[in-house]
Amino acid sequence: MPEFSSCRARNGLRLGACLSLTGRFARFGTQALHGLTIWRSRTEAAELVVEDDRSDPKSLDSAFPDLARRCDLILGPYSTHLMRRAGNIGAHLDRLIWNHGGSGDDVQRAHPGHLVSVLTPASRYADPFVQHVASELVIVQGKGGFGRQVADGAVTLAHELGKEVVRLGPDDDLQRPGPWSLLCAGTFEEDVQTVRRARALPNPPRSTCAVAAGVRAFGSAVEDAQGTYGVGQWFPGAGGAPELFMTESDFLTAYQKHAGAPPDYPAVQAAATAAIATYCAERAGSTAREALWPVAAALETTTLFGAFKIDPHTGVQVGHQTAFARWAADGPVALRRL
Repeated sequence: MPEFSSCRARNGLRLGACLSLTGRFARFGTQALHGLTIWRSRTEAAELVVEDDRSDPKSLDSAFPDLARRCDLILGPYSTHLMRRAGNIGAHLDRLIWNHGGSGDDVQRAHPGHLVSVLTPASRYADPFVQHVASELVIVQGKGGFGRQVADGAVTLAHELGKEVVRLGPDDDLQRPGPWSLLCAGTFEEDVQTVRRARALPNPPRSTCAVAAGVRAFGSAVEDAQGTYGVGQWFPGAGGAPELFMTESDFLTAYQKHAGAPPDYPAVQAAATAAIATYCAERAGSTAREALWPVAAALETTTLFGAFKIDPHTGVQVGHQTAFARWAADGPVALRRL
């Protein structure tokens, strides 16, 4: 994989990232690369070096330590599964890893002092839809850890709000006797299949929300996505006014010109993470883990991605909230949270 670097950074810093440019996570890793390329084109804070982890844990295990040795600042990979391994490697090397791709609660709190997470944790992912529904809530979780953690958080909040909830696996019978709503929390492919099955039922759900509906590919994966709710780390119009980096409007224009399509949240969260990481390095005057950590732990700011604030003891993201959207004819439209 060639290095993606441009003109020399003013301070000599190199920012490295392992991204899934091939394999099952390629649609997300490629967007993250586009986002980082735009970030690099608008800053002289650091050079950019990217390696393809091929969506494969073994490839990540091979590429990530070498990337960490060659770069001053290191962004983790996309997906909770791969980020879990990257966090272990970073802790072993005593490096600070900037997590833009793994929302799993266990990943975010696994290595205090070695991992800074920008994403809303998985357990809070579905909060806006759980607050929204009035009928019985059926949660279909995927087979992996991410889906389990999203479902755990949704069940906990539903119980706190006094709402009736049923929890199922991706292959369980979906048929319900009365009014019900559906929340899908799995891989993109699992969510799409669940939505299709639910729609074919004699008594389909009154409202449907899917993690998969947080990306534009959902619109071509299911027939007539209109009316479907999506939860995601970001939707256009959900980020607010940024204190760091570029505005959402400028980013959307640059991304469309560069990639030929609108961005999804993987692109925005990667660019925002790079901006936060280089800002902290400039404030710290160092890229050593022990110098970066207290600066990141004390930082409270906003980017086009939304709010940033971590728990200073764990590194878990506490400031950012997931965005809530409903699909219209031309894609997802951000909704105001309760």
